[in-house]
Amino acid sequence: MAKIKHIAIRTTDVEKTVAFYKEVFDLKQVGRGMNGIYLSDGHINLAILKYQPEKNQEPTKIGVDHLGFMVEDVDGTLAKLSALGGKALTDRIHLTPTDPSTPQSYFEIRCMGPDDQVFDVSGSGWVGTD
Repeated sequence: MAKIKHIAIRTTDVEKTVAFYKEVFDLKQVGRGMNGIYLSDGHINLAILKYQPEKNQEPTKIGVDHLGFMVEDVDGTLAKLSALGGKALTDRIHLTPTDPSTPQSYFEIRCMGPDDQVFDVSGSGWVGTD
């Protein structure tokens, strides 16, 4: 089976976006690309790439739909997020995932970071991940 190992985000300010994800989610910088920086949590590679619409073959939109982060301390993460200019988009829901065949949400709160990038935060994680 294939495994998701890479997500890329386009941004107008690579350094600001990198700093946000490193500080809020403790991601580590693991490399540099031709037009961005690679971060990782040890399981997934997150590329923060410069938005360059003037270049041929470059995507014409910033960002991806959303990301999901599993964290040990949801409240602590939300405090860091708020201090760095992020914000909550939903109220927090305390949940315990049940049988994965039953439709359900896995995130506890939806938030927004740099470039209006949306991401979910969960203390319990998502079905099918390690």
